[in-house]
Amino acid sequence: MLSKRKEAAMMVARSLWAAEDALDAALARAAELSGVLVMARADANLSAIVAQDAFEGAAAALGTITKARGQLVETHRRLTEVKNQSGLRTMMVGDGDSKPASAGVSRHLQAVA
Repeated sequence: MLSKRKEAAMMVARSLWAAEDALDAALARAAELSGVLVMARADANLSAIVAQDAFEGAAAALGTITKARGQLVETHRRLTEVKNQSGLRTMMVGDGDSKPASAGVSRHLQAVA
């Protein structure tokens, strides 16, 4: 029975980590887009009025992704409680200082000017 709980916990943990990684990547890309929009407008010597709705849309998307990330962080905290309640308190599944790298997920950020 305990081995089935461990297997289930690891399946959930892998899925959680993948979702966290995806949101982090989306957050980084949305922030990058916001910066690129500002630079592109300036480089094209366009008025600040031009594409204001696009700036607002990108900023709104960034805020939405940030909120979604916060909700996933809360989910992670709650799942840690479930893990503890399930008798798996001593099983480390990524709620410490670091977590295993997710397969196939790029983990680099790129500076934007």
